[in-house]
Amino acid sequence: MRALSLVCTLNASPTPSSSQLLSDQVCAELDKLGVTTETVRVADHDVRPGIGVDMGEGDAWPLLRAKVFQADILVIATPIWLGHPSSICQRVLERLNADSSETDDQGRPLLHGKVAAVAVVGNEDGAHKVSADVFQGLNDVGFSLAPGAVTYWVGEAQQGTDYQDLDETPDAVAGTTHTLAVNTVHLAKLLQEHPYPTP
Repeated sequence: MRALSLVCTLNASPTPSSSQLLSDQVCAELDKLGVTTETVRVADHDVRPGIGVDMGEGDAWPLLRAKVFQADILVIATPIWLGHPSSICQRVLERLNADSSETDDQGRPLLHGKVAAVAVVGNEDGAHKVSADVFQGLNDVGFSLAPGAVTYWVGEAQQGTDYQDLDETPDAVAGTTHTLAVNTVHLAKLLQEHPYPTP
């Protein structure tokens, strides 16, 4: 089983990123469950705006799209900015939307049978709102989500501490990250063995 994590921090590598850190922790839990993981920081690639599969010469999305289709599990890691997922996260969802009307030879959307999960970090409250936004987008394009398909950390309001600044991972975050991994892998295995019925 394979998982791809798309880290939607606004910062390109090698800038430290709390979204990257939480993604790495999710992938570590998936690794423990025998899942092969790969992480891509989207800001390192020229993903063009639009809702097409390929937006022309230089567009990096076709390569990332291929990785999405090779994976059984997609993790989206995003910071909270102005109460919303990052603009890069929104762009990823918009690019995934290009495949929402395409179907396989049995009439099922191309992304049906794949499972997704979300990781959210920020300095203010809003993780539930952000995960709800991303959940809806993922569901719209065909992904399934297990119970507990989000892990998150938000700092105290009007403070400047980032997740990556913490001395250790809070127990609550570690627990939800573990639950995300276990439930997501369980659902992905179920869907491999019992695919959704044809329309």
